[in-house]
Amino acid sequence: MEALSTGEESEQLTADVILELLANRRRRYLLYALRGRDEPIELSKLAEQVAGWEHDVPPDEVAQNEYKSVYVSSVQCHVPKLADAGVVDHDDENHTVVLADKFSQLEPYLQVVVKDEPENSTLYEALDSEADEGFFGRMRQRLSS
Repeated sequence: MEALSTGEESEQLTADVILELLANRRRRYLLYALRGRDEPIELSKLAEQVAGWEHDVPPDEVAQNEYKSVYVSSVQCHVPKLADAGVVDHDDENHTVVLADKFSQLEPYLQVVVKDEPENSTLYEALDSEADEGFFGRMRQRLSS
C-alpha cells in the first residue's frame, strides 16, 4: 500500500491518499471542525467538538469516555495521518492543529462525502448554519453550475 506521505517532490495528493483520508468518519469530522479556521485550535477542543457530532449532543454534554476515545484516536492515528499527507499542521508541543495548504486539494471531495452525513444531526446543523458563504452554500453553487 502506498504511504500517505506525498513526498517532497510531489505537490498533489494522489487519489489513493484522498480516498484513504476521507474513508474514516472521525477524520472527516476533524476536517469539518477545522474548516474556516485560520488560527490553530487545541486538540482537546477539537476532540470535544468531534465527540459531540459523533454522539449528536452539544460538546459540553459529551461523556468523558466518549471524549477520551476521540482524543486518543486523534492523537495516535488521525491527526498524524492528516499531517503526514500535508493536510494539517500539528504542533506536538502545544497540542494544536490547523489546516495546511494541501487541504484545498481535499476540500472538493469533502464536499461530496458530506452528503452521507445525517441531515438531522448537530454536525449538519453546524455546517448548514454557515449559510450561502459556508460549506453547504459552496457545495450548492458547484452542483448547480
